Amino acid sequence: MKKKLILLGLISFLAASLGACGKKKESGEEGGDDPIDPPAPSTEPLPSDANYPTTIEYLDEPGFQIHYQRTKPGYADWGLWLWSEGKDGGEYEFNYQDDYGTIAYYPLSYFGNPHSLGFIVKKLFKVAGDGNWQKDFNDDRFIDFDMLQKDEHDIYHVYLQSGKGAVYVNPEKSATMSAVNLCEFVNSTGIRLVCNNPLEEVKLMVNGVESSDCTITGEGNKRNVKLNKEMDFSSAYALYVKFVGGASVTKTVSIRKLYTEEFDSTYKYDGELGAIYSSEKTTFRVWSPVSKSIKLRIYNSGTPTSVDSIKGDDAFEEYEMTANEKGLFEKELSGDLEGKYYTYVVNNAFFKDREVVDPYAKSAGVNGLRGMIVDFSSSKANPTNWNEVTYSTVDKKHLTIYETHVADISSSDTWNGTASNSKKFKGMWESGTTYTEGGKTVKTGFDHIKELGINAIQIIPFFDQANNEVDTPFNWGYNPLNYNVVEGAYSSNPFDGYTRILELKEMIQAYKDAGIAVIMDVVYNHVSGLSGSNFDVLMPYYYFRYNDSTGSASSGSGCGNDTASEKAMFRKFMIDSTAFWAREYKLDGFRFDLMGLHDLSTMNTLTNNLRGINNNITVFGEPWMLSTAIASGTKMADQSQTNSFYGFGQFNDKGRDAILSGGLSPAYTKGWMNSEKNPVNTDYIVEMMKGITHSVTNDPNKTINYATCHDNYTLHDRGIAASIYDEVKLEKANIVANSIVMLSQGTSFMLAGEEMLRTKIVYDNDGNPVVNKDVTEQVVYEVSENSYSSSYKTNEINYSWKVNHPELFGIYQKLVALKQNVSDLGLNESEIKESTTFKVEALRNGTILKAQFAGNGKSYEAYIASASLYTYSEDSADPFNIDLSGWNIYLDSQNQSISGSSLKLNPYEVLVLDK
Repeated sequence: MKKKLILLGLISFLAASLGACGKKKESGEEGGDDPIDPPAPSTEPLPSDANYPTTIEYLDEPGFQIHYQRTKPGYADWGLWLWSEGKDGGEYEFNYQDDYGTIAYYPLSYFGNPHSLGFIVKKLFKVAGDGNWQKDFNDDRFIDFDMLQKDEHDIYHVYLQSGKGAVYVNPEKSATMSAVNLCEFVNSTGIRLVCNNPLEEVKLMVNGVESSDCTITGEGNKRNVKLNKEMDFSSAYALYVKFVGGASVTKTVSIRKLYTEEFDSTYKYDGELGAIYSSEKTTFRVWSPVSKSIKLRIYNSGTPTSVDSIKGDDAFEEYEMTANEKGLFEKELSGDLEGKYYTYVVNNAFFKDREVVDPYAKSAGVNGLRGMIVDFSSSKANPTNWNEVTYSTVDKKHLTIYETHVADISSSDTWNGTASNSKKFKGMWESGTTYTEGGKTVKTGFDHIKELGINAIQIIPFFDQANNEVDTPFNWGYNPLNYNVVEGAYSSNPFDGYTRILELKEMIQAYKDAGIAVIMDVVYNHVSGLSGSNFDVLMPYYYFRYNDSTGSASSGSGCGNDTASEKAMFRKFMIDSTAFWAREYKLDGFRFDLMGLHDLSTMNTLTNNLRGINNNITVFGEPWMLSTAIASGTKMADQSQTNSFYGFGQFNDKGRDAILSGGLSPAYTKGWMNSEKNPVNTDYIVEMMKGITHSVTNDPNKTINYATCHDNYTLHDRGIAASIYDEVKLEKANIVANSIVMLSQGTSFMLAGEEMLRTKIVYDNDGNPVVNKDVTEQVVYEVSENSYSSSYKTNEINYSWKVNHPELFGIYQKLVALKQNVSDLGLNESEIKESTTFKVEALRNGTILKAQFAGNGKSYEAYIASASLYTYSEDSADPFNIDLSGWNIYLDSQNQSISGSSLKLNPYEVLVLDK
């Protein structure tokens, strides 16, 4: 998952949802401590490089202005990262200036009219580089609008000075903004209050009424509140806080620290949740120990009139649910409710009459706004012969995984399939599509994938996403809404909850019939937005992690709402959800986004449960070690714990980095596949080919080898970023990279389109490709590294590439066939150690990789030459000749004509011999 980037001016607003998103905490550039005394205002005039308007055009709605003053030049380099609590963050530019400094002026509606707003002053990515977080002050800071007064233009104002953590309420910096830093239960009878300024008065409010049933102690900016009896989860607790000087606010008391192991032990419910259907009755069960009441609403339509006034219907029948033990609310309705839609109306201390979708809903109406009651035995939910569909039996070490987005396969004009199927599940498996150019015809879409020969396809998230399913802009889909519901935008009718189920199953059936396993990309580490989500409403503060020092939502994912897999009921949800998908849709595997944010115990338990459904299931994920708010000592499913993974694996980033450049960033550096001057250390590459993830595990069952995925540049575009504009060299480097991946132990993984030299060209608003202005010798287009919310055009698979690179496609076919069919390329750890036929070594000062392996009744030798073969080698004047005696050429990426019994290996060449 790529972290989300949003660049805004005052008028332009890019509302993108991803998974890849939010704020990120790293070391700052100009961080400093708060001063004891307010600093004197800077006398330096505003540098001319800021160049912002000085006349403000006022909005016709409430807004805020963040005023920023620097004591050093360089205003134009700086902007803000802003987020509302639990929501995705984004980068915003300053857009005005005055005598104080620069001003960021935005409407509150951009952020959902929040009570508070988090912010970081940072160098703009366009200056510092994508993902390079250079902060003016290290810590996250917050603006509490309840503590501010609006001016005559309906604007809140705060003032900042570079390198200082104070948030001032006037340009003279004579007073800092009062704020409640922490207001939470520390146990069932104690509340802790920490503010930034001295307090005059504190009162306990219970259900909106002042309560004297407590003792309040403390002084200065801190208070401790001791209740005379244990708190009641069904009551609303708040503190009225009045600061010295008059400002006041009423703050709800957080209950996050009350969700202890004892709480889980007391309230964990092990039974089935959701709408449990039969033709005679449907039982509805939802877990919410903190709620006073929950009502069930039954709708005939899944479409609210607010979405479609013609198709929509808001009529419903409402039933009170019964509160049972373990915090379970339940309602049984007689009769056949198949095809109807439902929601829950929740009342607790934090939400009043809030309507939400059941987290366990298994289908939904348009935009995922109402859950659906489904009969999964119905022909409406199952294609013909669905019962005959089986799980893949291919060993994971012989898998060649092809990663794609549903829309990418059929969004290009060159796909040439049925127009109504474009960007849909149906477009992914429509047969008989071709593209013709220059008198040459090639297969496209599903037929192209089958022709390539891959045996597994991994599809970027296709669960229900927080987006418009009727008119959907491109989106990778890392913005989960309803985890157990199929995304409606990929169906032919998003208004009907059955259509999305049936059409996904039709797609899965077609791929399995073709011998291609189907792997689902899942995103349980965060939701689209915390505040007001079904999890948040049903169990406030339970399903997410929060920072101890501030009480703010943890953001290891960069999306502002790390889920808490270690909590008993979210662990149960992840286990139940993956089991549902595996059983009902007969999926062959799961790829976990940011798996390192889940605890190890959950991933091991979840995988073991899945293996009980399908013993051959493939489970793997991103094992990155990320900072998240979790109890000290908790073992996470990250690289540090790989040897404790049972039945699941991880991406091999060490091998990837060595192939590309020694790392993903900076993108202009060159790696083993394309460096013509100095060789990159081949240790990680040799280890990758042996099935080893460096310093982590030697077990090829736990490694996913790859050079590219949907994140970051394609192989072609990586070369462009490194200033390689020669298409011939770009193709050669592409072959070098993925030949390593395909000839390695463990699972092989590739990005869709690499077999055609895929590029992600950036297009302007008029649909024209953007030219890279730095290149004058030839036309080279700007390419996208992070295309999560780029256009369909940028992300499409364009089959004209296949016409232009037929030899490349043929080479991929041969590499894929080797990986799948040669037994020595799918060994276990013990077999690798004992093998007399498998060997990998680096030759010629690491400029050549040589692999020996056997299988399929043959012996093989493979040579992969780096670009630096003859520009670095100590004996570069001496050609590297390969004796062909007794060998046949299975693959020669440079298609050399042979005279005699030897062949000179060239830079960028891949040669595979067999006998």
